[in-house]
Amino acid sequence: MEETEESNANKKCTPKRSFRGRTNPHDHQLLQYSNPSRFSNQNQYQSYPALLPLPPPIPLQLTATPPLPQNQSCRSKTHLHKPSWKQNNPPRATSSDTQVSVLTVLPASEDTQRRASSPLRGENGRKVMGATQALVAARRPDSGGVEGPVISLLANHFLVQFDSLQRIFHYDVEISPNPSKEVARMIKRKLVEENSVELSGALPAFDGRKNLYSPVEFQNDRLELFISLPIPTSKSLSPSGDLQEKHRQLKLFRINIKLVSKFDGKELNSYLSKEGDDWIPLPQDYLHALDIVLRESPAEKCLPVGRSLYSSSMGGTKDIGGGAVGLRGFFQSLRPTQQGLALNVDFSVTAFHESIGIIPYLQKRVEFLRDLSQRKTRGLTGEERKEVEKVLKNIRVFVRHRATVQRYRVHSLTEETTENLWFEDRDGKILRLVNYFKDHYGYDIQFRNLPCLQISRSKPCYLPMELCMICEGQKFLGKLSDDQTARILKMGCQRPRERKAIIDGVMRGAVGPTSGSQEREFKLHVSREMTRLNGRVLQPPKLKLGEGGHVRDLIPSRHDRQWNLLDSHVFEGTCIERWALISFGGTPDQKSNIPRFIIQLSQRCEQLGILLNKNTIMSPQFEPIQLLNNVSLLESKLKKIHTAALNNLQLLICIMERKHKGYADLKRIAETSIGVVSQCCLYQNLGKSSSQFLANLALKINAKMGGCTVALYNSLPSQIPRLLRPDEPVIFMGADVTHPHPLDDFSPSIAAVVGSMNWPAANKYVSRMRSQTHRQEIIQDLGAMVGEILDDFYQQVSKLPKRIIFFRDGVSETQFYKVLQEELQAIRVACCRFPSYRPPITFAVVQKRHHTRLFRNESNHPSSTGNQLLEENIPPGTVVDAVITHPREFDFYLCSHWGVKGTSRPTHYHILWDENHFTSDEVQKLVYSLCYTFVRCTKPVSLVPPAYYAHLAAYRGRLYLERSEFTTFTSSTCALSRAAPPKTTPLPKLSENVKKLMFYC
Repeated sequence: MEETEESNANKKCTPKRSFRGRTNPHDHQLLQYSNPSRFSNQNQYQSYPALLPLPPPIPLQLTATPPLPQNQSCRSKTHLHKPSWKQNNPPRATSSDTQVSVLTVLPASEDTQRRASSPLRGENGRKVMGATQALVAARRPDSGGVEGPVISLLANHFLVQFDSLQRIFHYDVEISPNPSKEVARMIKRKLVEENSVELSGALPAFDGRKNLYSPVEFQNDRLELFISLPIPTSKSLSPSGDLQEKHRQLKLFRINIKLVSKFDGKELNSYLSKEGDDWIPLPQDYLHALDIVLRESPAEKCLPVGRSLYSSSMGGTKDIGGGAVGLRGFFQSLRPTQQGLALNVDFSVTAFHESIGIIPYLQKRVEFLRDLSQRKTRGLTGEERKEVEKVLKNIRVFVRHRATVQRYRVHSLTEETTENLWFEDRDGKILRLVNYFKDHYGYDIQFRNLPCLQISRSKPCYLPMELCMICEGQKFLGKLSDDQTARILKMGCQRPRERKAIIDGVMRGAVGPTSGSQEREFKLHVSREMTRLNGRVLQPPKLKLGEGGHVRDLIPSRHDRQWNLLDSHVFEGTCIERWALISFGGTPDQKSNIPRFIIQLSQRCEQLGILLNKNTIMSPQFEPIQLLNNVSLLESKLKKIHTAALNNLQLLICIMERKHKGYADLKRIAETSIGVVSQCCLYQNLGKSSSQFLANLALKINAKMGGCTVALYNSLPSQIPRLLRPDEPVIFMGADVTHPHPLDDFSPSIAAVVGSMNWPAANKYVSRMRSQTHRQEIIQDLGAMVGEILDDFYQQVSKLPKRIIFFRDGVSETQFYKVLQEELQAIRVACCRFPSYRPPITFAVVQKRHHTRLFRNESNHPSSTGNQLLEENIPPGTVVDAVITHPREFDFYLCSHWGVKGTSRPTHYHILWDENHFTSDEVQKLVYSLCYTFVRCTKPVSLVPPAYYAHLAAYRGRLYLERSEFTTFTSSTCALSRAAPPKTTPLPKLSENVKKLMFYC
């Protein structure tokens, strides 16, 4: 479920198969070690040289940033009660103050600097002069943390040893006519079988595209060989419509092989063992070749999807409904770690399109076509046609009526029905499509009122739906329904013992990376045992609750570190006097429970120290669920409620019969048009009215209205006194970018930045959201958003933050240095708006989408205890910063939460830049303590709250664009072409009443 498959644009078949260049699958810079042996097997820890070699210099350009408003008046109600904006504006930098350092990623020593030769343009078009200094990722400041008791662990990393003298020969392969990847692998297999002499007896590894790697040199640098494969050439349709194969004949392929390069592992071994110069770059060619070698055998036997491979031999397929099946598989990736090269292997599950005919597929996938086979004369309305086109777009199909191995990608549907389609043949004759299939193939088309599949962008090329089958092995890129998601999650929800057994089975099994002969051919040794290592368990912080309760402070002592609020108040409760309730749908019985719900919620809020008026400003409003389909009527209704509250409505509770797409419209209208915080819930949950449900609802409402659930009893300055002080405020910022759905070629990406607004509690955040270029990962308006948040911080705290600690979510390892270079510079530009303001910045990337898993090591315990421990997840607070982490850079894995279901996934924190000079213990304690301050629950969360809030805010921004008229527009527009870059649709402006509240929680 975590893997994504790149969707390729439609391409015409060409005589030759040609892929220029190779993609590099390796995400990390490799480590350096001292090991004179020929095998790279490092398990020692040493001190590291001064700097880490990084990619070549990338010039950085400063972008002009719009100035912040000078005299904006914020009169909205907010949870941050400080003097008004006008009275507390931070001073602005003059042009002479604006001196910005231009950063460039350089593999340089610490004192290396280059002076900028030309001025850059900064705020208001002023020239910004400064030095271009080396930007080197933060080094690990010590040998790792020491706080917390040690816990013995296993990690799903398998050590890989290689012979540094083993040469690898890289050959370019061109196959004509152009085959599919599946056929290309068949050709490679037969090529090796029939041409052993020409290939010098080698068993080369093939990437399925264009690259061939051999452990020995072929007889000639250039080879032209011919391979014939049996291809079905005559097929017919049985009376039942099934495809029957009559006979097969041989098809000839020409293979041109050319030597591209040859290399050995000496440079890689030198790099790993630190024998070479720091400036020597990572030998990517050899590493890439090893990665292909280790994927060779699995790729022959499994369905490759991204970095994962799936096979029915790992538990078969499971129908998850809606034309999709779930398939089990495994992820594998070669990574550099402190112990050496390691193969990261993990269990994986994802959804594939079911390989069936288009007609039965639509019956399963589209609700209004369930009875299609019984209503063959049924046509499609305009809206139905758009829905079907959206479902089928980009799916690969093959035809059943003629002999071909060709695969087609669905581009769109025809405007006309099959009955009314005509086309021009090669002789210029105009033919009717249904007559053509009857005359040429003897097939009478049944579903004549349905459109045909259009499989070409530029010219008419029609295929009747009933003659098309969905190709096997296509990852399901559509949005899974709630039921499908539940089924796929259940397939992948394995407890630690079971997950470990599956991974061990892969490493020893018939489809895993060690199942073939490549390990022997290329003189590799892959360990079959998981990496043993020690972690540490950080102790939970003491928490502070509200003064009105019997319990005012506590240390979470349960094994899951959860606490309850039965005898206590939230740390800061809000007062909600003016609120209303609106219902969408629901049965008469459900609606009759609303008065009881209002009383129960008010009472539960009071028990938690939250004041919610027992009376709404008007009687509950009951509307049909259909109102959510009409944006204008919905907005009119909400405005009437707001007017009835004299335009001073604080909260709107919305109860829905079921989940509805109109939820997005409701949130957008409430938060941008009207200016009121809203809280939605479902009638099915309302019926339970349990104390836990009411408490969760109350906590969310309190957080949205400006309150907070808990605070740290020992404030951060008291926990990290070396760096943090109560009178020197620190701001914690989080940033994330959400991208549109994989099949969405139009919608913009949404970037969000949040920042803490109080110190030293640091548990209230404001947000800024922007839309930006489609699938753009770098946050384009980061400087402006950070500048606005710094303004807000100054307004509330009356000081600019002394330090900035920035958590960036959603960045893949391949983009670490690009994000660091551009976004760190944007933050500095934002700081330069204020005179002489140069706060030290710590920039950390936060990753949840990785495949490192940690298991308790049962071998260190008696059998019965060990078995019981392995059934459990690792405890909250487990931190690992050695052996499996980056060899030089500053990173660690922290599991801050308790895994209730499945196997816990630790969060990976990678400190790319650290001007605050944290030690390992300090930054780990800081992050873990913050995880207890999340406002929506009474337990530590898995992700540091600034990053978590940024993710929620970005999701809210995405909702603002998912309104009915926008969705209709994009669904029809994006089908036209992918060529033109889509224009970015700006987000609607937030109302001042909610702008400084945590409305996105």
